[in-house]
Amino acid sequence: MNIAYFDCFSGVSGDMALGALIDLGVPVEALISAMKQIPIENWSIETRRELRGAIEGTRVIITAGEQPHRKFSDIEAIFNRSGLAPKVREISLAIFKRLADAEGQAHGIPSGDVHFHETGAVDSILDIAGVAFCLEYLKIEKIFASPVPLGRGLVKTAHGTIPLPAPATSILLSGVPVYGSVSEREFVTPTGAAILAAMAQSFGPIPPMTLISTGYGAGADPANEPPNLLRVWLGRDKSALAARNLLVIETNIDDMNPELYNYVSEKLFALGALDVGFAPFQMKKNRPGVLLRVLIEPAMETAAAEIILTETTTLGIRVQEVRRIELPREQKTISTVFGPCKVKCVALPNGNRRLIPEYEECRRIAAETGTPLPDVYSLILRNAE
Repeated sequence: MNIAYFDCFSGVSGDMALGALIDLGVPVEALISAMKQIPIENWSIETRRELRGAIEGTRVIITAGEQPHRKFSDIEAIFNRSGLAPKVREISLAIFKRLADAEGQAHGIPSGDVHFHETGAVDSILDIAGVAFCLEYLKIEKIFASPVPLGRGLVKTAHGTIPLPAPATSILLSGVPVYGSVSEREFVTPTGAAILAAMAQSFGPIPPMTLISTGYGAGADPANEPPNLLRVWLGRDKSALAARNLLVIETNIDDMNPELYNYVSEKLFALGALDVGFAPFQMKKNRPGVLLRVLIEPAMETAAAEIILTETTTLGIRVQEVRRIELPREQKTISTVFGPCKVKCVALPNGNRRLIPEYEECRRIAAETGTPLPDVYSLILRNAE
């Protein structure tokens, strides 16, 4: 399995991410051919080798002529009409949806009504679709990233002068480990933040891998302190069993209305918790209580703790680091008697694969067709076989 590590020592932007992936070996001709499957006109992509400090990287320059005004709903329709491969289209829409949601939240409007500047919309479309194409071309199945530096200062935009990092960038990086810089420049753009937010499995040290190659993407800013580059390592994980460090947060509760537990669970899952569990047990003075246990990425510790301490009656929590060994998995869409259906495809240590129908999909099908839920599971698995 191929994995990529985004070393964001000088930040990340859409063009830097695209440049770094091209630098890993994606032919520019193949990229442009794929981008021509998107129904937009009057654009060009050029790549150059440029120095940033003492290091050479690939700079991507997108030029666009006159374009119509586009909202996110227009861009979504463009992707859906495109001839891009299904996986490339799916990744592109997932990244763009993150970007539109953040821009909408920052400006107080629905994501479908978010307006992207005429030329900027083409830049973002091609940067995002280009990154998605390169990930598929390089057969990268998982992305990891370093903590992210944030610049400071002010920048002029179509919405007026705004502080750095841009409001949408701050929203997209919620839950991500970041650190400050004295440099007054934009280290992370909203597009770069959206790519990481949508694609990165976790943020932290380099995961164990056999290194294949290194790519450098050069940003438009010629700054050299630090060099305006994104470094991406491409590696291979040969193990069927992957391990990563996570946190378990737990607490004992014996004085809370049981009706509230579901709300707490929903908030934690919305944050990005990997698992939330409740277990009954006896507490001091023989009072019946509930053990709340939450599994999260380390970057989410503060946000998860705030939810638990705010939304429950507990006065304290316990946090411990754990190492989880897990099977590689990916989501696929298969054809069934009920139409397209999402399933989880899990790789087993013996080389076999196990398909697990997604519960929400099965529940929807059962409700729409009147088929008993157990029968929906059976029929989907039978189709998959």
